[in-house]
Amino acid sequence: MAIISDFQDDETPKQQQSSSSSPSTTEVVVDGPFDDVLKPILEQKPPLKVVELVIDYLRRKSDLFKDESVEKKIGELVTAAKKKDVEERKKKVEEKGFKDESKKPEKRLKEAEVVEKSVEKKKVVEEKKVMGKEDEKKTDDAKKNVLAPNKGNGLDFEKYSWTQTLQEATISVPVPEGTKSRFVVCEIKKNHVKIGLKGQPPIIDGELFQSVKVDDCFWSIEDSKSISVLLTKQNQMEWWKYLVKGEPEVDTQKVEPETSKLSDLDPETRSTVEKMMYDQRQKSMGLPTSDEVEKQDMLKKFMAEHPEMDFSRAKIA
Repeated sequence: MAIISDFQDDETPKQQQSSSSSPSTTEVVVDGPFDDVLKPILEQKPPLKVVELVIDYLRRKSDLFKDESVEKKIGELVTAAKKKDVEERKKKVEEKGFKDESKKPEKRLKEAEVVEKSVEKKKVVEEKKVMGKEDEKKTDDAKKNVLAPNKGNGLDFEKYSWTQTLQEATISVPVPEGTKSRFVVCEIKKNHVKIGLKGQPPIIDGELFQSVKVDDCFWSIEDSKSISVLLTKQNQMEWWKYLVKGEPEVDTQKVEPETSKLSDLDPETRSTVEKMMYDQRQKSMGLPTSDEVEKQDMLKKFMAEHPEMDFSRAKIA
């Protein structure tokens, strides 16, 4: 047992006598009452140090530790005293409002990680809010750029207007009354159109929504006060969202083909047009399209033919 002691062992009786008459700062007189011996030591050292001093002194000055059981019991006593001292100090610390564990580096690291995660989570939430607002703004801007069609399923602008059927798009450009054809500039290409008057900036000059059949397109002057341009579409199964790139779009869900024209179509085209019209009406009312209705009917029929199967989790959209 390693023990730190300020007691000095005297090698001769003569030295012991001299120490009793004039004790030094590192010596303790043991001739007086035991309390008088411990008092000055306790004032300078903690209780555990005093116990170590006493045990060290008894080991050197007596035969007490020749009994092995004595050393074991004293060791247990010292351990118990240390444990009690630790518990008392811990209790005092807890009474002050914090625990020793809060001082551990591991504890502080975990707390720092929690704070960091909280800050990161808050940052992500803020970024999502900003992105959500940006998406909403983009959606609003897109909605602002989509207009309801005119009576001809196209759009009317200040300098020109256009209408359409599934097969054709017609452009009407007002010009000064009496304008002759030789003053007109009209260039029609597969994916581009340019319309205007000579010596002036073009009224229309841009890329078409879809390609046209150039050989089946033509223009003319109507009543000497407007240029009329007929464009024959390549794809005659789709509505144009705009005439030339950059202008506002047409809300194609609100287009209404002339019913009187349907009778002029061949059976296959007419069937397709009617299906498109039906699907557009269904979507505008938030109802399933013809394809979705067909899928629902097929699923219901299959369920009826197989009652032994569990369809409780089947989703019919």
